[in-house]
Amino acid sequence: MDKKQDNQLKRQLNLLDATGIGVGAVVGAGIFVITGVAAAVTGPSLMLALFLAAIAATCNGLSSAQLAAEMPTSGGTYVYASRKISPHAGFAAGFMFLLSKLSAGSVVALGFGHAFAAFVPGVSPFLVTSLLILLLTVLNLFGIKKAGHLNVIIVALTVGALLLFSGRGLADINMSNFQPFFKAGVPGLLEAAALMFFAFTGYARITTLGDEVLEPKRTIPRAVILTLAITSVLYMLVAFVSVGVLGSERLAAGDAPLFNVASAIGDRWLVTVLSLASLTALFGVLLSQIAGISRMGFAMAKGGDLPKIFADVKRNVPYVGILSTGVIIWLLSLIGSIPLIAMTASFSILLYYSLANLSALRQSKEHRIIPRAIPVIGLLSCITLAVSLPWQTILVGLSVLAVGYILRHALKRLARYEDDLADNAERDE
Repeated sequence: MDKKQDNQLKRQLNLLDATGIGVGAVVGAGIFVITGVAAAVTGPSLMLALFLAAIAATCNGLSSAQLAAEMPTSGGTYVYASRKISPHAGFAAGFMFLLSKLSAGSVVALGFGHAFAAFVPGVSPFLVTSLLILLLTVLNLFGIKKAGHLNVIIVALTVGALLLFSGRGLADINMSNFQPFFKAGVPGLLEAAALMFFAFTGYARITTLGDEVLEPKRTIPRAVILTLAITSVLYMLVAFVSVGVLGSERLAAGDAPLFNVASAIGDRWLVTVLSLASLTALFGVLLSQIAGISRMGFAMAKGGDLPKIFADVKRNVPYVGILSTGVIIWLLSLIGSIPLIAMTASFSILLYYSLANLSALRQSKEHRIIPRAIPVIGLLSCITLAVSLPWQTILVGLSVLAVGYILRHALKRLARYEDDLADNAERDE
């Protein structure tokens, strides 16, 4: 292989690969982990919260698809906001994406550990979590094409198992479990919608891989729309069955909510199938998350907003970004609190998509393929859901962003200082 080609990203992903990565990134934390957290907040109105989250995600997805058609490159909203709003806005988008997805990665890894421990009693959930992070970090070093093929297989197994679970569970639904529907009122409903929005946002992974997608102007928008259509229908079906069979209080009680639903139905084979599906889904989500985070780091390093080492590529993979991602996700998993991390991640990703919608509103008429009302609805949805989260969560998110700006300023000053030294050395010669 030519050394120059070896040290750059390569276009290898077709529509099936990109959609597989998108669906694999969405179907995991939301269904197998966050469903229980959201049920604890809003009760039976989880269904409506999920519907609101789906509307917001669809508007944001269409805005992202329109932006990707104009700017088919790695980095997603980091690139879009930098070009359409300002470099400062782009940095905010990229930094909040990293914060959200690194937090989400630890949620997924912890969810996998708990699900595995429920399936194999006596095993340490944290040990399983640590081994999973190590394995998927290594797998990502083998390249995005292999990761994409693996995701398609994982998605097929997971979606098939969830459809089987839903079909069997329909017969055991007790409609009284949906009463009282508005257990926590509108505030609880909106907070749960914000949490469930976090569960949908895996489709952003597709836009961050823009430099590795074949025919990106066509493939990325189609893959985003397909991902949202498939996952919205699946989420609604699974949530309806879960609340109907178990009730929101029991659904919120455990770390592996769907495992508890399958146990309540009583068929041992269904428990086994669902347990295996939860493991494959969470495996696929974290696999794609490590890929997406490392590509965002790659784009930000190219833009001068992260140290240049994160833009280093060998064998067509940003290996520094991949290794760093694995280490940070493992460190975050030491916190061990899924609700705390999930809320922080939700606020971060809502800010990220607010900037995506603002960027879409600034696109010229020639690049517009959706009505302007779509990004307007997406922006208002993001703001409404973000402010519905606890004020402590908002404060933590904004404080971390402020720290990010301070580090960015220090990095820029260091880069200018190094450039000045190099210029002086050249003049002395």
